[in-house]
Amino acid sequence: MKYLISTLAMPLLFASFSAAAESPNYDDHIKPLLRKYCLKCHGDDDQQADINMQSFTGVMRGGSGGALVVAGRSSQSLLVQIITDSDPAIRMPPESPAMPDAEVQLIRQWIDSGLRESATSKSMTKSRDISFQPAAGAGGRPESPAMPEALPEISVPKVVHPLPVLAMAASPWAPLVAVAAQNHIRLFNTETEEEIGQLPFPDGEPHVIRFSRDGNLLMVAGGRPVESGRVVLFDVKTGRRLAEIGDEIDAVLAADISADQTLVALGGTGRVVKVYSTKDGKLQHKLEKHTDWITSLAFSPEGHQLVSGDRTGAIHLWDAASGGILLNLSEHKATVTSLDWRTDGKLLASAGEDGSLIWWDAGDGFPVVNRGKAHPPARPADVPYGEIPNGVLSARFDASGNLISCGRDQHVRTWKPNGTPLGSIKVPTGLPISVATSSDAKVIAGDLNGNIHFWPLSK
Repeated sequence: MKYLISTLAMPLLFASFSAAAESPNYDDHIKPLLRKYCLKCHGDDDQQADINMQSFTGVMRGGSGGALVVAGRSSQSLLVQIITDSDPAIRMPPESPAMPDAEVQLIRQWIDSGLRESATSKSMTKSRDISFQPAAGAGGRPESPAMPEALPEISVPKVVHPLPVLAMAASPWAPLVAVAAQNHIRLFNTETEEEIGQLPFPDGEPHVIRFSRDGNLLMVAGGRPVESGRVVLFDVKTGRRLAEIGDEIDAVLAADISADQTLVALGGTGRVVKVYSTKDGKLQHKLEKHTDWITSLAFSPEGHQLVSGDRTGAIHLWDAASGGILLNLSEHKATVTSLDWRTDGKLLASAGEDGSLIWWDAGDGFPVVNRGKAHPPARPADVPYGEIPNGVLSARFDASGNLISCGRDQHVRTWKPNGTPLGSIKVPTGLPISVATSSDAKVIAGDLNGNIHFWPLSK
């Protein structure tokens, strides 16, 4: 997103930086700002909170409250947090108007580009290769990808208003997409875009749908609010109900099945992630670090790791076998709506109601790309001021490493493996709340009104 800033309101400092078209550095761009706003209380003459920002070394040293800046992560840097706090009693500088957005943005850019001391300094952020290469064995297409064959007819509930498409998933190998509906699952052939069958889900509303990595199993999770919830595994070809996992007292809101089909993870309002064995249905682990509803779960492509997200924006990465915590990913400020792994396992994507779409390095949890306003909606004419919702509601990687997302701007957007925009299309009939990509290179979106949309994938 491009920002238009009045040149009349910008000091020469910003004009020179813009003209140079270089990454900002401490000596030329940041120290003049600190001298203007901070050094009276945090300089050579006075070091409140043990902070001295009059030198680059002093900024790097931090103070009694810890580090001031984290290379590459402005949103996690105390300096940015304290100058952007919404509470005037906390925000710095004290008893003064908030710093202009352009100056705050310059400090963010300095941190995100690697905390350079001078124009000749190197970035302090780690060089990362986020190019996409299919993992070994990722092309293991089955000889006969599973498609429904003579499914039994079921009685489909008649509804006045269709259920919003709360979940959908596409087979990794067959032209097949499964879509959540009222007490059942609708199955579409993505080549013909026609409905070819249904699977019963009398357990309640389906909140999660996943295909197994080989495409032979369909996992459906959901339930009835404040009553019951479970995960059900179906045979894709026959529609036979193979297993029921979990016995929750509320609907299951998040679930996934491991690549080897030996583990199922589920979560919901209980704030606990439960991992079950599919062999005997027994509980293997209870992961109890979340403080709010579990909203998304995803096993890594090889099945060794499990990532979980919740309603506060917290994301935790776990060892799937032991249940041990590996990483805490802190960037989202609101509900995590989606988690998905790129098929090479190198990157993890998260989407949130805070409007952020983030590509994480799965090795160390670093946010290599953060699209803070991935789906910014246009301001309605009857809402002249105040915040408007800009959440990202669903995100899924395709087999080529591209990411597909939808959000409150009523658009479906595609992103290249490096996070740069690839294309977008507006959903004509309503708010898109779930997306998937098919094996025959189509984007499928489901909206709040229960409609299903198909488009060819942007190349």
